[in-house]
Amino acid sequence: RMSRHAKKLRDHDINPCVAETDATTKCMNDNNYNKDLCTDYFLKYKNCRKFWHEIMMQRKRNGVKPEMPSAEERKKILESVA
Repeated sequence: RMSRHAKKLRDHDINPCVAETDATTKCMNDNNYNKDLCTDYFLKYKNCRKFWHEIMMQRKRNGVKPEMPSAEERKKILESVA
């Protein structure tokens, strides 16, 4: 059974980087936990977290609730910057 914290991390509305987390974990599993072979995945995860953290801080400053956009909203944001 998953803990409440683990469920939050799997919730696409709460965690915008679920795909990056999964890809990093898979790479680590596939490569016997050799971090050097998964550098690109770690970088993508880090960039994802940084990007959404900046969006969240901007929304917080502007008084927008919720501070983290929903998965649907995030999709539109990504499409607008792509």
